[in-house]
Amino acid sequence: MNNNNQQTAVEWLYHNLFPKQLDGFSEEEWSKIDKAFNQAKELEKKHIIDAHLTGLIYPLEMEATKQAEQYYNETFKSE
Repeated sequence: MNNNNQQTAVEWLYHNLFPKQLDGFSEEEWSKIDKAFNQAKELEKKHIIDAHLTGLIYPLEMEATKQAEQYYNETFKSE
């Protein structure tokens, strides 16, 4: 689990589907499960980062657009 005791959805699913027991899985099967889990975590990490960046950038983009339109209207648009 990560440092601040929060789990991603992928971590939660993994830990609930595969308790600490390895019963029923061969070493090869467990290796494949572990590899798929790590790939899913990396993909989810990318999605979380992208969503966070979008949340930061979108309001700035909207404000910049508003200011650019205001500049255009004040500078070039005659009423």
